[in-house]
Amino acid sequence: MATLSCAVKDLIDVAGTVTGCGNPDWARTHRPARGTATCVRRLLAAGAGLAGKTVTDELAFSLEGRNTHHGTPVNPRAPGRVPGGSSSGSASAVAGGAADIGLGTDTGGSVRVPAAFCGIYGFRPSHGRVPLDGVMPLAPSYDTVGWLAARLTTLIRASEALLEEAVPRLRTLPDLICPSDAWQLADRRTRPTLRLLADRLGAQPARLYDRPMSDSWACYRAVQGYEIWRTHRGWIERVRPRFGSSIAARFADAATITAVQYRAMRRVRAELAAAATEQTRTGALLLVPTAPGIALRRDVSPATLAGFYPRALALGAIAGHAGLPQVTLPAAAWRGFPLGISLIGARGEDARLLAAARLLARRLSLP
Repeated sequence: MATLSCAVKDLIDVAGTVTGCGNPDWARTHRPARGTATCVRRLLAAGAGLAGKTVTDELAFSLEGRNTHHGTPVNPRAPGRVPGGSSSGSASAVAGGAADIGLGTDTGGSVRVPAAFCGIYGFRPSHGRVPLDGVMPLAPSYDTVGWLAARLTTLIRASEALLEEAVPRLRTLPDLICPSDAWQLADRRTRPTLRLLADRLGAQPARLYDRPMSDSWACYRAVQGYEIWRTHRGWIERVRPRFGSSIAARFADAATITAVQYRAMRRVRAELAAAATEQTRTGALLLVPTAPGIALRRDVSPATLAGFYPRALALGAIAGHAGLPQVTLPAAAWRGFPLGISLIGARGEDARLLAAARLLARRLSLP
């Protein structure tokens, strides 16, 4: 991996540097990291070179890629549109050719959405599969590291270093399941483009949940929000940081979630997780849109965002609720803008999932 460079999200420690987490007040109130996070050390040990730290949405609490303090990284594959967040800078660096590997974090979709918006590959491992020491927590029961690459061979090389496991060779693509309730979250304009791919791959339709997908979003909002406030309340109340307006509103919302609501939604989460786990138990893979549609405009309206978040987070929570691995591929385009499609596999079967992605990419003639 000596010829490959890695850009690291500014949520992840590199010894001797302040991890700023996208917020000047966080940077001001924290000292330089004493050590380097395990995920970074694994890439460096494999021979990768460190290209630098990258912009992130404030405390990773966004899927847009916009930052009031540091600006919005460009989306090289979709001019005039956001790169997606919160691993925005890492995705932008990879899509623009400034780095071969983008190291990020993913709680509700913060690697997967930027990958889809920027037309690159992204991987969220099984929950707990890669150590999180030296990584700022957000909602611990959903948090993972994640990584991005413009080419699948690069993503697999990075994966083998980070997972400390070789990706095997598969001879046949596993059975694919196309969850009809998840696909209903995709934009009507772009959905047919991805459905053509699903049909071409022989994906079989099935319903994922007995509950409506809106329950998945409500569950994610409550469980994630409660954990976020519990994680950051002390610092926020002590420092009273300057947040951008949308980030401040999200923290204010998180503060309203009660322990009673959290416990109730934990039970819902267990039900949703069991359903997704059962679908992948026999080795079949779920095939889903990575994001609702193409990258959002840089001047996206509040009304559009209000419709985007429940759908994007419900899609992201399929893997998140159950701790399953997910890989997103730059499978198509709509009017020149990238569209991502994802495979979700069984928990702990990360290497096999990547092997299936290699077969799928070959089937679709992807780079």
